[in-house]
Amino acid sequence: MKAFYLVLFAPFVSFALLALWPGLRRSGKPAAWTSIAAVAVSLLSAIALFFQYDGGVHEVRWVWIPLAHFPSLTVGFLVDGLSVVMALVVALVAFAVQVYSLGYMSEEPPASLGRYYTYHSLFTFSMLGLVFANNLLEAYIFWELVGACSYLLIGFWFYKPSAARAALKAFWTTRLGDVGFALGIAVLFAHFGFLSYDKLFALEPSHALFLGLLGVYVGAMGKSAQFPLHIWLPDAMEGPTPVSALIHAATMVAAGVFLMVRLMPALQHTPELLHLVLWIGAITAFLAATMALVERDIKRVLAFSTISQLGYMMAAVGALSAGAAFFHLFTHAFFKALLFLAAGSVIHAMHTNDMFAMGGLARPMRWTMILFLVGALALAGMPPLSGYFSKDEILVATAHAPVPFALLMITVFLTAFYMFRAFFLTFTGEPRNPESHPHESPVVMLWPMGVLAILAAVAGFFGSTVHEMLNHSLGFESLHSGEEHHPAWIPYLGLGLGLLGILVAWMGYARRIFRPERVYAAFYPLAKVLEERYFIDHIFLLLYWLGYNTVATVVGFVDRYIVDGVVNFVTWATFEVGKALRRFHNGVVQDILLGVVVGFLILAFFATGF
Repeated sequence: MKAFYLVLFAPFVSFALLALWPGLRRSGKPAAWTSIAAVAVSLLSAIALFFQYDGGVHEVRWVWIPLAHFPSLTVGFLVDGLSVVMALVVALVAFAVQVYSLGYMSEEPPASLGRYYTYHSLFTFSMLGLVFANNLLEAYIFWELVGACSYLLIGFWFYKPSAARAALKAFWTTRLGDVGFALGIAVLFAHFGFLSYDKLFALEPSHALFLGLLGVYVGAMGKSAQFPLHIWLPDAMEGPTPVSALIHAATMVAAGVFLMVRLMPALQHTPELLHLVLWIGAITAFLAATMALVERDIKRVLAFSTISQLGYMMAAVGALSAGAAFFHLFTHAFFKALLFLAAGSVIHAMHTNDMFAMGGLARPMRWTMILFLVGALALAGMPPLSGYFSKDEILVATAHAPVPFALLMITVFLTAFYMFRAFFLTFTGEPRNPESHPHESPVVMLWPMGVLAILAAVAGFFGSTVHEMLNHSLGFESLHSGEEHHPAWIPYLGLGLGLLGILVAWMGYARRIFRPERVYAAFYPLAKVLEERYFIDHIFLLLYWLGYNTVATVVGFVDRYIVDGVVNFVTWATFEVGKALRRFHNGVVQDILLGVVVGFLILAFFATGF
């Protein structure tokens, strides 16, 4: 099981080389190949680790910070079924995206390209460190490193004001959630004196456990873009499209779900928290799907889809079905990364993100069209593609909660509709921009998409393997809540709603049997609410400015009247004292002698004790 050292540290070696060797970092393609070679070593080691895994839980641990009155803080790594599968997903998607980036980022200057791959290497190492961490504090350190890499990559084109704003928005929103994470860690350590997973899993139900895990969940809400902390993810599309595929579809945003699955043995003792997770997950899935209905930017459609699918995963966690949640994370990583890379292929050819400026791309971009279609069908839950299997598990797991279940079922229809709205607008019909000359992407971009398409097609058949490895990791079997006795009609209803969504999109955007623009006009007030994202972003902006102005006012008052007031008072007092003393320093000898005598008498008075 020592292969995990190569899985984890190979990307760190490439990051160190690129960060500390300016000549290599500024060389362009050599820097890229250094990072790609390192992540290839990580991927091959992850594959070897997957096949070597023996079903046990392997841990290395050593003392990090010895404490006198508390148990010492330890650091180490945990290799079990959950970390092995997740590491394989991270390494595989990272490798595909880095190879794809050779074509997509080919026009970047050498120094900029080297900087891009330096960030990628650090991100891959940070994400793998989070996966293998064996305690919450270590996970939090890597969690923050992942957030830092996200900030750097979203704002990679920092000279674009929109990219700089998006990076800052992502930073502040996820940090807001991370405050909860830090407080949760503090509560758990203060009450129990340890943060290692194995000891947390052995705890009995308690108020402190609930509060600590609630704080951790708030952090997961920010990272996995759960309502209302979802606002950063659509704007994060300002980063390069490969970044969106790696960070904001397959790995970073899934970190919150991964952490909740990891903590499931402890979460099962907090039913109130699980109920909250279920409801917020279902609401997130539904709201994000509705916002995708009116989006024009192809990448933001996929961003809203990511938020929605993360809501599905969190709902499964809340339903005490960690297996369904992680299985959907597993399949979603492949088809959503594929969709982002296919969208990047279109953007690379058309130089626009606006789907209404595309159309007619099926012929000049046949392979991209086929690959996008595979991803869209998988996301819509069409058999036998992977999304069909993992989506149905979540629907089955949540069937006992009528309202969340209904929201998720409606979202099945909405998901199929907005994805095929995007497909028909982009690839069918006549070209809407006669000045464009679309062309197929180079092979270096196509074959990573092909690998992901194959995985998106077949990953659903590995469900039993994923569940088995997860059961060994978490130490309990209640991962398929309600699955054994679910109503037989649930899979058929889910499939029927997905097919209905595809049919309605085909009628409106391919065959024009009805006019979507007329529907938009008829429901303009509702459409406007959706376009403004339910005004949630405006509320956050208002709260941000109110908070900013309040803090600025208080700080200004303190600076002006307290800090400056003290300085000004000292200055005034010194001046007045000097002004008074000038009366005695008038150059008259008699006055000086009088002062000396008076001073001598005062000293004599105190010296004699009178």
